[in-house]
Amino acid sequence: MKLSAEHLKSYQKDGYVIIKDFCSKAEVEKLYSVALQDDAMSKNALDLNDQSGKKTRLSLWFKPGNDVFGYLSRSEKMVSSVAQLLAEDVPVCHYHSKLMQKEPKVGGAWEWHQDYGYWYKNQFMFPDQLISVMVALTPANRENGCLQVIKGSHKLGRVNHGFAGEQIGADSVMVENALKTMSLVYCEIEAGDAIFFHSNLMHRSEANLADVPRWSIICCYSLQSNLAYNETSTSWKTPIDIVPDNAVLEWDADTFSNTEFLKKENEPALKDTGWEKGIEVK
Repeated sequence: MKLSAEHLKSYQKDGYVIIKDFCSKAEVEKLYSVALQDDAMSKNALDLNDQSGKKTRLSLWFKPGNDVFGYLSRSEKMVSSVAQLLAEDVPVCHYHSKLMQKEPKVGGAWEWHQDYGYWYKNQFMFPDQLISVMVALTPANRENGCLQVIKGSHKLGRVNHGFAGEQIGADSVMVENALKTMSLVYCEIEAGDAIFFHSNLMHRSEANLADVPRWSIICCYSLQSNLAYNETSTSWKTPIDIVPDNAVLEWDADTFSNTEFLKKENEPALKDTGWEKGIEVK
């Protein structure tokens, strides 16, 4: 996949870019059906409470395998797009992927945050060399809690983060200032669309109060030149073994039974270090 000059310009200017129909209808149907049916995915899901007590549910793993989501995260179109947006002649590495599961009526909110607000605790050195890619497995809109972003907020640099429930949230004063200065955008997308966004882009999503689920897969990447001094996994420094784009639909796929899923107690970003206490999040 070759992104256009306009795509690259939008990413640099706004901190994100939406690619329509990044995955085909057939790819989405296969990915979503596997997400629903594979027991290992549901058994290893984490529940993180938002400030209201509603639960956000996710399954997170590090090394991309020979399963359908591994094929997606290692696909040529995915890796080449990430490489173009990060604009460095350095191998792309898969940091982790996570299946986000917002069920109807009960799926909780994600507070305003930057991904680097989490990954700073993992001691990644260069936020410009980190990127997240959200691929919608179901339609995402205002009613079911779609992604919201503050356009251009990646240019703020890292904002201090504190705890919001069991999540990490950005300093509310800086969020309020950003919302007075920059535009709030609701990223309403269809299944198969992808959002590529910078690690310092301020974003959130509201609880799913609709009658339909909102599921998505988020693949996170780093460049091999980006050192992490407090990260126990090794995928972040391992160049991706790229597979062709047809792998999701045409290659035999493993189950998730041997996947290295994240456990809450092993994630440095979820640990209280003390300095979060003076930061107000709302």
